[in-house]
Amino acid sequence: MKRIFDFIVAICITSLLIVPLLIVALLVKLSSSGPVLYWSDRVGRNNQVFKMPKFRSMKIDTPEVATHLLANPSSVLTPIGDFLRKSSLDELPQLWSIFKGDMSFVGPRPALFNQDDLIELRTLYGVETLLPGLTGWAQVNGRDELAIPDKVKLDVEYLQKRTMMFDLKVLWMTFMRVISRHGVSH
Repeated sequence: MKRIFDFIVAICITSLLIVPLLIVALLVKLSSSGPVLYWSDRVGRNNQVFKMPKFRSMKIDTPEVATHLLANPSSVLTPIGDFLRKSSLDELPQLWSIFKGDMSFVGPRPALFNQDDLIELRTLYGVETLLPGLTGWAQVNGRDELAIPDKVKLDVEYLQKRTMMFDLKVLWMTFMRVISRHGVSH
């Protein structure tokens, strides 16, 4: 049921947003050198690595680490990178990962391949069995502001509470957080 929901909603959203997607792609291309998409190695279900696309918001030589580990994140943003990240428009290409079945709309956010501490804790608590999400319970309860143990605690809570109604609640909360830019950093 969840896979069917994800697929149908991804088709609808892609159909509705095709023009904005093309505009954002053009703006990324015109505002900085390099590819429009950044393909990030992410850890998915059962700790399998997959390639997750995002609109590129950082310069091409930026190290592959979590943003909060960069000394000065603003210095590596492209001219429209800050806007893309704060508006969450950089996340839209992840619809491709939902189509492919690497991701769901709701689940724990996929870890970077080198976030060993996060991966280890999620594995310890069984969270790695879940399909990662475009958004998740931890995302709507702190996003970039959460310490890894707190993020995993919320991931475990999602693992225990997950239902279609709970997913709809997370999607609604995500929409409200994106609109208000709540909990967003570079």
